[in-house]
Amino acid sequence: MREFLLQYGMFAMYYVMVVNSIYLVITILSHLNISSIMKRSRYTRYQTLSGSERVPPVSILVPAFNEELTIIENVRSLLALHYPQYEVIVINDGSRDKTLEVLIGEFQLDLQPHMNIRNVVHSTPVKGIYHNPQYPQLYVIDKKNGGKADSLNAGINLSHYPLIASIDADSLLEKDALIRMAQVYMESPEETVAVGGNVRIANGCRIEDGIVKEVKLPKKLLPMFQTIEYMKAFLGGRIGWSAINGLIIVSGAFGLFRKDCVIQVGGYREGYPGEDMNIIIKLHKHMLENKRPYRIAFCPEAVCWTQAPDTLRILASQRKRWGRGNLKNMLEYRHMLFNPRYKIMGLFTMPYNVLFETLNPYFKLTGLLALIGYSWLNMTDAYIVLIFMAINLLYGYLLSVSAILLEEMAFRRYPKMSDLAKLLGYSFLMFFGYYQLGVIWRFLGHIEFLRNNNSWGVMTRQSWQVETANSKT
Repeated sequence: MREFLLQYGMFAMYYVMVVNSIYLVITILSHLNISSIMKRSRYTRYQTLSGSERVPPVSILVPAFNEELTIIENVRSLLALHYPQYEVIVINDGSRDKTLEVLIGEFQLDLQPHMNIRNVVHSTPVKGIYHNPQYPQLYVIDKKNGGKADSLNAGINLSHYPLIASIDADSLLEKDALIRMAQVYMESPEETVAVGGNVRIANGCRIEDGIVKEVKLPKKLLPMFQTIEYMKAFLGGRIGWSAINGLIIVSGAFGLFRKDCVIQVGGYREGYPGEDMNIIIKLHKHMLENKRPYRIAFCPEAVCWTQAPDTLRILASQRKRWGRGNLKNMLEYRHMLFNPRYKIMGLFTMPYNVLFETLNPYFKLTGLLALIGYSWLNMTDAYIVLIFMAINLLYGYLLSVSAILLEEMAFRRYPKMSDLAKLLGYSFLMFFGYYQLGVIWRFLGHIEFLRNNNSWGVMTRQSWQVETANSKT
């Protein structure tokens, strides 16, 4: 037992060193690229593009299941975008609430029995398409429940434009978000197959008519932790991954895609969560196997505001779903791991994802058991264990601080000194319970996967008016 624990301790030490080193490299890449992003975000070309005929038209797809509390503000924000030509396609995925009814009532929609829908990718049968000529950009599909991926496929089948954008029904786009994404796409339209947007937490913000009027930090603990978590993932991580064309995910909350490429890979994968990661892996795989030059980019200045879970029950359900989706994708595409044919994706991104995301709960849980074994067998001094834990905590905290620094350098959405102090303080508190819960939730997600649980899980919405009222109290 002593020999086994000794060997495991050496392995765990190297594991921590390798993972932290990779994350450090990605963070450095993010900092090296932030200056060009700052110039792009402040440059006014996107304002001139908003009225240009050269900008490619976009079909915005909005899957909606039981979204009656947020869908009207979502659609209003989309209809107010600064973009020359686009359409909004809301897909009512067999909602059991009044999602369809509130849309019909708000926009005076009528059933269009003669409107055709193609079948370029598979989706469950459509019951009807609703439209009102007074809102020529807006279409609503009513269909049987088939899940988010199936809804996106139905939206693709109706869409009329060469680019598609996906957005969650509980999210709000800033008016310039889509044109900023288009600017990144137009830098290299032949090679760009997808562009990811920046997702920020709307809890605590003042929202009117589907527009974020005043940015504030959340008042509740869990949304505050998620604000920092998202900042670290999107600014500290995805900027760096994008720089080496190694993005493994474009958030389902907001992403832009070339429709022809999505159709070529068969559309979105139905039947399990993780469709946002799945479509990106399929696009990497398709382009690399066909030896076509491509890039999957990230646009941090294109902002989508989303509601974060504010209870442990809903947050746990979300994170277990993420864990199931990640494990399913890694198993399905395991043949890409360490395969030179898939370049950065196969040799770097996916191995990192397996080590740091998929297997991370097992390393952390067994590491805790190993520490108990060391103490029980008197193999180490408590002082040494505390030093090791303190070094890891300090290193993780510095990575969080680095992401906050990127935010302050480039975007400054939280300009008050009190906001900065809160971000720094809560970044430290996250190490005492929140991250440990994340490990447990991912592990439980894997257990659900083994039990063939493909459900979406518990998810409740809160009206944006309620959210705004809470921000004022």
